Amino acid sequence: MQAAVYHGKEQIIVQQVADPTLEAGDVLLEIEACNVCGTDLRTYRHGDKKITPPRILGHEFCGRVVESKNPDANVKIGDRVLMYIVLSCGECRYCKAGRENLCTSRTTMSYHLDGAFAPLMRVPEKAVRRQQLFKVSEELPSEHLSLAEPLGCVINAHGRGRLEIGLKDRVAVIGAGPIGVLHALVSRYQGAQQVDMYDVMQARLDKLSAFDIDNAVRVEKEGSHLEKALELTDGLGYDVVIVAVSVAQAQADALEIAGKMGRVEYFGGLPKTNPFATLNTNHLHYKELKISGSYSEKMSDFQAATALVQKKDFPSDKIVTHLLPLERITEAFTLMESGEALKVSIKP
Repeated sequence: MQAAVYHGKEQIIVQQVADPTLEAGDVLLEIEACNVCGTDLRTYRHGDKKITPPRILGHEFCGRVVESKNPDANVKIGDRVLMYIVLSCGECRYCKAGRENLCTSRTTMSYHLDGAFAPLMRVPEKAVRRQQLFKVSEELPSEHLSLAEPLGCVINAHGRGRLEIGLKDRVAVIGAGPIGVLHALVSRYQGAQQVDMYDVMQARLDKLSAFDIDNAVRVEKEGSHLEKALELTDGLGYDVVIVAVSVAQAQADALEIAGKMGRVEYFGGLPKTNPFATLNTNHLHYKELKISGSYSEKMSDFQAATALVQKKDFPSDKIVTHLLPLERITEAFTLMESGEALKVSIKP
């Protein structure tokens, strides 16, 4: 089969590889669509020490069961499925607390096992046994259903009492890419009265008219967006600020535009080569801010996301803006970086 194989920094090559072979308990999926994640882009541009090449990437996918060596599986041949991609140990203190995303020895599809930028993908026995495959609708496009994985990560950020968004809250999302849009949507579902989005790229801001966003604000180097934030919140600042980009200045800006008793979520991690931000921590003290971070998703978050993407009013068609064949996968990165695309989906 043809697969997009990661060989190192700026080396993703579409090449012929052997079809996956199943071991006892495994399931084989035929991949209908695999969406391109910002993590795939960072891996392509900068490499990733967690990945040992060669590795087939791709972890936001929808597929169909075409072979099974697990008679006890909760899915059968012919079923259309999504997959919770974290493979946890189930025994560490975090797993026992229901926090599989923080497992001390977790492995993940497309990082440690071959992913879905290929026509076929093997699902290991552990994932099948733990019922990490979820049957989904036959009516919705596969690229729309594939949004469940990043949406689950967003839902994780909004859970566990972190942001506590309510009807009186004004929310700012810094970063108007697909993750930022998902944060805005979830904030609105939770009842936020105002949702504003900030980005440096006008091309991304222009796309926000398709969504229920109150204000789209261009981030400027001279800081005029900070003044705009006060104007849009009657001089009070935002109740909730979500940083959905991997940019240190955005993390600093979040503290500037948060109001008293505000909640600030750092969703996007910084590059490991320079993971530091200069923050005015007086804002934490004098505004009594609540700061949180989030990483990946729990299986319960993925289940919630799987249900949400199947609702008729969820705007998946506005989020997935481009479809590409496998052989054009590197074009996806250019489309994402230019702001022309929100979410790009690959049809292997």
